Amino acid sequence: MKRINNFYFYLLAKWSTFLGKLKSQKGQGTTEYAILVGVLAVIAIIAITLFKDKLAELWNSIQEGINGL
Repeated sequence: MKRINNFYFYLLAKWSTFLGKLKSQKGQGTTEYAILVGVLAVIAIIAITLFKDKLAELWNSIQEGINGL
């Protein structure tokens, strides 16, 4: 798990650097935004895949709490 956290922080640092470079340039086109959305989608898919068991557990807990009302 520690290795995943280190990788996450590494990606976060690279992402921050990338965003800083995008902000410093003039005339951003739709290509940059398409790449940005694509990268975010890939990160979301990876995160869901890695943590699907925990997400299922969380979802079930929420569902049980709602059903208990």
